[in-house]
Amino acid sequence: MGGTLLPPGAYSGAVPKTKKAKQDKPAESARERDEQGLDFARSWVEFPDPADEEQVFRCDLTWLTSRWNCIFGSGCQGIQPGRAADGCCTLGAHFSDEDDEKRVAGHVARLTPELWEYHAVGTATGWVQEDEDGDRQTRRWEGSCIFQNRTGFPAGAGCALHILALREGREPLETKPDVCWQLPVRRTYEWIDRPDDTRVLQVSIGEYDRRGWGPGGHDLHWWCTSATSAHGAGEPVYVSYAPELTELMGKAGYDRLVELCEARLASQLPLVAPHPADPARPAPGPAGA
Repeated sequence: MGGTLLPPGAYSGAVPKTKKAKQDKPAESARERDEQGLDFARSWVEFPDPADEEQVFRCDLTWLTSRWNCIFGSGCQGIQPGRAADGCCTLGAHFSDEDDEKRVAGHVARLTPELWEYHAVGTATGWVQEDEDGDRQTRRWEGSCIFQNRTGFPAGAGCALHILALREGREPLETKPDVCWQLPVRRTYEWIDRPDDTRVLQVSIGEYDRRGWGPGGHDLHWWCTSATSAHGAGEPVYVSYAPELTELMGKAGYDRLVELCEARLASQLPLVAPHPADPARPAPGPAGA
């Protein structure tokens, strides 16, 4: 897959739709125990897009050098109470556009009953539905996305499209809806007017926190990006998400990001604005140690 950015003015992927609860609810105990909140100091870096002089990248180094990793099936508490095994699949996935849906459809056609638990239902009565606003998304079946194989399914629990990609030696971003493979990285666009009457498109790459889900994001049972239980990976996000970031930024942009992330982590000084959910970084030893 190429790394071509969306046209100016477009946005990246369909935002998972959540709406604010009709009445305030007390904070979930899971959030109180595990999550570190939304507002804390972050270290950002801005640099020109090596492949496009009319664009600049603005990247959240606090997030991209953090030790977050997906813990689906191994500690994930899920976004809905009582459905931890769903992870973030409970709501299904909204398609970013017609091309996104068409691309996914091509891969769905190769799914077999051995890989997809709900193959019979999906092929007989459809795997797409419209939400209350008329937007198209993957169909929800028995409380979660129809492509989510449930615990105990022989091919494995989790997204059948993800499993298909791994079986075929592909990156999962090739087979899954845009929003699914982008999470929990968020790409946004903003035109910046400069004092010399020039304009530049600022492409921000950051953390898909609760706010990214919209007003209802605050009501999610649990969310992983600021959860200490999901921070402890051996590799930082900019390494573990290399295919996804390359797709979002282009190869030249991603390569420059790697240089900046490596420079940040190579410093012998304490990190400026580390992610609060990360394990504590050992203090640097004396010079020459």
